[in-house]
This record gives sequence, structure tokens and C-alpha cells, in this order.
Amino acid sequence: MELWKSLAIAHKTLAARLAKEPCEMEVRHLRYFIAVAEELHFARAAQRLHIEQSPLSRVIKNLEHLLGVKLFDRTTRSTRLTLAGQVFLDEARHVLFSLQRAIASAKAAAKGYRVRLRIALSDDIDPVRLSALLAQCREEDSDVEVRLFEVPLTQQLVGLRYGLYDAGFSQALDEPDGIVSQIAWSDSLVVALPSRHPLLAHKHIPIEEMRRYPLIQCHPQNCEGSHRQIQHYLRTLGVEPIISEQVATFDLMMVFVAAGFGVGLANESHANACRHLDVVTRPLSGGRAVVTRLMRLDTEPSAPLRRFLDRVVSLDACTDSST
Repeated sequence: MELWKSLAIAHKTLAARLAKEPCEMEVRHLRYFIAVAEELHFARAAQRLHIEQSPLSRVIKNLEHLLGVKLFDRTTRSTRLTLAGQVFLDEARHVLFSLQRAIASAKAAAKGYRVRLRIALSDDIDPVRLSALLAQCREEDSDVEVRLFEVPLTQQLVGLRYGLYDAGFSQALDEPDGIVSQIAWSDSLVVALPSRHPLLAHKHIPIEEMRRYPLIQCHPQNCEGSHRQIQHYLRTLGVEPIISEQVATFDLMMVFVAAGFGVGLANESHANACRHLDVVTRPLSGGRAVVTRLMRLDTEPSAPLRRFLDRVVSLDACTDSST
């Protein structure tokens, strides 16, 4: 309770400061601040923004000077948000989301679209199913623009709550408060192996055999949802894999597998989209699926969004009947 009281006081103080002394703030101030606030590490934030660390530090100092408040507590060992920084992070995200929404709306209006659906994509969504869905939307709802945003899962959830996105695809395990989801489709979990590997003697790979080899997996920051599903599956079996590499994309996973660094574990659509001549895939013994969900706010959907949701259901039914 004391923390919430402190946050409320900090919010009022910061709002009063901004109202009294309007500052010449730039969009980059907000982008840079959000990156540091989310990473809590200036070097990683600079790498994420593709800039040097020193100009990033200068921008943050300039922002603190403009606001007249301290946003971060920095030591040689750590970087933490102050109470004012926590309040400002929430508001900064909202401002950026609103700006992006305004830009997208203006562009859609200029192209002649009357309605727009903003769909977030996380966890490297199956391109084959997605293209089929978009083609159906274009044919049946030609006056509705479908805008896609590739974002991390955490950003998708924040964007759904702030109204930046109407819905989003991800492979999240849980439904956070205020968010509902429906199953969009599911993929078999497969093992990617070098073209000459002892495990190819099995048509279905026993998990007990696979665990003997180093595992190459997609980095949890890039594929958070699918990573959690796979880790949850392995934990339920009592399997602790030997991780040899964490890669940013499934294409790179296949490169490492082909080079013999280990075996890969991925859903079938990713493996098919990233085929490599020297990589063979086999299903896991016992079968296991990675589920993709369509998430949205727990409110009554608009008519265009309802039609979109219905198409996702029909797409999944068509996929099941064709397999």
C-alpha cells in the first residue's frame, strides 16, 4: 500500500511539474528512456537502439534536466527506476502508442481505408497460415486494412491494454488479467537433426535419447511464448537439456544444426519455413504440439474484429481437415 501511495504522489508531482514548466521534449527522448527502463542496463539499451552508450547517457541526462526529476538510480553495479521513473515509464509508453496509432490512422485514411485492424505478431508466427488469413481478409473485407506489428510478447500485452492493437497472435501459455484468447492453430513439435545423425534411426525421436545431445534453442527474448511452452513440456518430463546455443531466429538454428553444434527443437511450421539441405526433421515420440493463440481485450469486439476472429476459427478448421 505504501508503494502505491508513493507512486500516486510521484505521479502528481511529475504532472504538476510538466504543467507548470512545459519542456521541449522529442520523441527520441521517450524511445531512449523506454529502452533503458526496460533493459535496466545502458549498454544493452544502446545496443538495442543501435547507438553508442555515451549519446544515450546524454539524452537521459537531458531528459531528467527537462523534467526536473531523477528517473534512474545508477550505481557501478546496477540501474534502477526511481518512483518518478516508474510513473514516467507508464505515461511514456502511452504517448508513444498514441503517436504510432495516429500515424497509422493517417496513412490508412490516405489509402482510402475506412476501417483498420491492428494485429500484433509475437513468437515468429507461421507465415503460411498468416498469408492465407490475410488473403481471405482482403477478399472478403476489402475496405478493412489489416496492419501487422512484429513485437515481443511483453510489448504486445501492453499494447493490447492501451488499445494500440486490436488483437495479437502469440504462443503465450497464460491469459493475463483482462485478456482473453482463442486457439488459432497448433503445430507438432519436431526435432531438427544433421543429415547424418544417430537419432535418424528413429522415425519418432524418444525424448530420453534426444536429451543426450546439446540443444540449440531460440532465444526467449525473440520467441518468448514458444520458448515457455517448450520449457514447460521438458520440465513436465523431468528433462534438463544441455543448451549449446541460443539463437535469434529459426533460420540460424538450422545453420547451427547443419554444422553439427547440436539438435534443434521447434514447431513444425518454423522448421518447414526454414528448410536446410543438411537438416532433417523428425517428430517427437508421443507427440506434442505448440499452440498459437489469438489474444484480445476482454471486451465486446467490434464487427470487423469479430469477422476476423471467425476467419481464424475457420482457417484452423480448414487446416485440420487438410492434414
